[in-house]
Amino acid sequence: MKHLLTTIAVVVLIVLGIIVNARGDDQITWKSSGAGGAVAAGEADSVAAGIRLLEKGGNAADAAAATLLALAITDYGMFAIGGEVPLIIYDAGKNEVKVLSGLGAAPLDPKAIQWYYKNGIPDNGSMKSAPVPGAVDLVVTALKLYGTVSFKQAVQPTLELLDAEGEPWHADLAVTLRKLVAREAETAGSRREKLTAVRDRFYKGDIADDLEAWYIKSGAFLRKSDLENHRTRVEDPVSVTYRGYTIFKCGPWTQGPYLCQTLKLLEGFKLRKMGHLSASYIHTVVESLKLALADRDEYYGDPRFTSVPLTSLFSDEYTGLRRTLIDPENASILIRPGDPYGPGPLKTEAEPVESNSDIPVQDTTTCVVADRWGNVVAATPSANLVGNQPGPSGVTQGNRVRSLNTTPGHPNRVQPGKRPRITLTPTLVLKEGKPVLAISVAGGDLQDQTSLNMILNHVEFGMLPEQAVTAPRFNTFHHQDSFDPNPDRAATVTGPGKMRVNKTVSDEVLRELEKRGHKVSTTGGAIAHPVMIYIDHGNNMIHAAGDPKAGRHAAAID
Repeated sequence: MKHLLTTIAVVVLIVLGIIVNARGDDQITWKSSGAGGAVAAGEADSVAAGIRLLEKGGNAADAAAATLLALAITDYGMFAIGGEVPLIIYDAGKNEVKVLSGLGAAPLDPKAIQWYYKNGIPDNGSMKSAPVPGAVDLVVTALKLYGTVSFKQAVQPTLELLDAEGEPWHADLAVTLRKLVAREAETAGSRREKLTAVRDRFYKGDIADDLEAWYIKSGAFLRKSDLENHRTRVEDPVSVTYRGYTIFKCGPWTQGPYLCQTLKLLEGFKLRKMGHLSASYIHTVVESLKLALADRDEYYGDPRFTSVPLTSLFSDEYTGLRRTLIDPENASILIRPGDPYGPGPLKTEAEPVESNSDIPVQDTTTCVVADRWGNVVAATPSANLVGNQPGPSGVTQGNRVRSLNTTPGHPNRVQPGKRPRITLTPTLVLKEGKPVLAISVAGGDLQDQTSLNMILNHVEFGMLPEQAVTAPRFNTFHHQDSFDPNPDRAATVTGPGKMRVNKTVSDEVLRELEKRGHKVSTTGGAIAHPVMIYIDHGNNMIHAAGDPKAGRHAAAID
C-alpha cells in the first residue's frame, strides 16, 4: 500500500505539472525532480552552485563541495568557512557508506583545558570557545577521496558570490580562497597532490600563520599546532535496520545514534495502524524519543576519548527492556537513562528541574545531493557563531567547544584535542543495498527529532519529500541542552515533560495528548529546517524538497 501511495502521488504531481526541473537560481523553488541529479540546501544561490557542478558532469561529491562552499556565503550566520561539517556519503562504485568527520576539536594546549575547568566554558559567544575550523579540510577531503573536479572548479561559484556581495569580510575571504586556488595551480603532480597542497596552505602555511595571529589577538586558545594536527577523519557509520530499511548515522561524537535507538524502540509498535499524527502515534514517538535522548545525554562522546557502549545500546535485548518503560496512556516526566551494561531498563530516574539559562543558538544549514550515477551525500554544515566576527582572513569561527562540558567523569567532558558531541547529524537510508533517502536538518537538538518525522513520513506513510517536509511536525524538549556546558547536567534540561506540535494538528489530538500528561504548546512556524531527497529506483527519478517555511530550496536536472 505504501508503494502504491507513492506511485499515485508521483503520477498526480506530474499530471498537475507541479514537478519542475530547475537549472538556475532564478528558477529554484523548494521542490524539484529529475533523473540527472538533485540538490537541496539552504538559499537558492547555494543550490545553484551545486547544480552547476552536476550539469558540467561533476558527481555528488563535487556538487556537495560547491554547495557547502557557497553556503558559507549565502547562509552566513548559520554556517561559515571556519565552521564544521559532518558528512555521510554513499559511494556507488564501491557500494559503501562512509562518514567524513569535518569537525574540529578543542584546543590541544592543556593550559586551555585547565582554564575551562577553572572558569567554565564560555557559553554566550567567545573565541575562547572556538574549535579548530573543519570545513575547509572537509571539502578538500571529499573532493580528494570521492570527487572528480579541482578545488578551483568547486570554489568558483563561491568566488562569484563574494565578488558580487558587499560585506567587508567578503573581499578578505575572496583573497584567502584565491590563495588556495593559486596553490593548487602552482603545485606539480596529481590531482590529489594538488588538493593536498590546498589543504596544507590553509592548515600549515601562510593562512595558518594569519589565523594564529588572529587567535592570539582575539584571546582564542587555538594555535598553529592545532591547525597542523587537524584531519578530517574517515569513519564507518553506525546503522540499524527499520522495516527493511537501513538507517546510517555518524558516530557518538554526534547525537545521530540516538535516532537509531529511537527507531529500534518504535519497531515494536504498529505506528501505521495508529494513524499519522494521531494522539497515540505522537505519544509513542515522543516517549521513545525521551528514552533515547536520555541515553544520548548519559553516554555519548568522542569515541577516541571515551568508551561508548553502542553495541549494547543498539541490542535487541536492551531495546526490549527499554520498550517496557513506554506507557501507552501516560507521559513520563522523568529523565530515565538505561543501563546497557547490565543490561537493565534503568540506570537512574529523576524528576528534572527546568533550565533557567538563556543560551543563544545560532546555527545551522543543510545540504543533500544525489547524482545520475547513484552517489549520494548528506551533510549538515554549521558554525555556531553567536557573535564571533570574521578575522583579517575573512574566516569566521564559532563556539562549538561549548558543546563539551566540565563535568568530572562525563563522556563529553572537555579534553585536549577532543571533538565536542555535536547536534549536527545528517542521515542516509538504504533499502536492498541502494540509497533511497538523504536527509539534513538544521535546528540544534531538534535535528534528529525532525529527521525521525521525515523517515516515518516516508517509511510508514509513503510520503514523497515534498509531502514529508511540509507535513505537520512535533518535538519534545525533555532532554539536556546540547549547547549548555553547565557542569551540573541535571540543570540543563530544556523543558521537562514539554512537547510542541504544529498548529494544524487537530484540537482533539492536542486535548488527548494533554490528557496523557504532555505539556503541549503549538506553533504556526517551522519546527526545524529539513531538506530531503528520495531516489525512486523503479524509474530512476530523484525527488528533492526543502521546507519552504524554513527557507529551504531544491533543484534537479533531467
